[in-house]
Amino acid sequence: MSGEEHDTGHSGTGHSESGHRGGHGEGLLKGLATTFKTMVSPAHTQQYPDVAPDLPPRSRGVIALLAENCTVCMLCARECPDWCIYIDSHKEEVQVPGAARARQRNVLDRFDIDFSLCMYCGICVEVCPFDALYWSPEFEYAEYDIRNLLHDKEHLGEWMASVPPPPAHDPNGEPAKEETAAARKAAAPGRPARGATT
Repeated sequence: MSGEEHDTGHSGTGHSESGHRGGHGEGLLKGLATTFKTMVSPAHTQQYPDVAPDLPPRSRGVIALLAENCTVCMLCARECPDWCIYIDSHKEEVQVPGAARARQRNVLDRFDIDFSLCMYCGICVEVCPFDALYWSPEFEYAEYDIRNLLHDKEHLGEWMASVPPPPAHDPNGEPAKEETAAARKAAAPGRPARGATT
């Protein structure tokens, strides 16, 4: 009885080993077939820098800054996972006609991005609530000195000229929130002024 058990166990083990070997051989043949197919197919090499690459229009090349839109809310610097955005500002009083007292606003003094640290995740562009940061498809700004990859606000502003226009709005898509709010306001009946009696 023990001999039968021994024979059964031995034959089962032999079957699993042969099946295991067959699986490896099949995978090896598939891999070699893929390699051979790649070897005989023609190569598609882009002749850069002699020929400019055909990049998608919304490529992530470099980040551009529209300084007049920046309110120094610091959202981009706080959300940056690499801490490569440096912002300095000062407060300035603004006289508003008809207001009882002057108001204060932040004035942008420094806006630097260190592209030697940036990982081009695009979080800063996404979180900016005032559309001050944009993606430019320009990518040819390599430097011999790593310190020159720290772009100040003037340098970042120069990239705005290469920012592509936004894509056209889909006519079948939902209207923008601003459009919806303006339409509701226009359709609502006129409200009487405060203090007016009817």
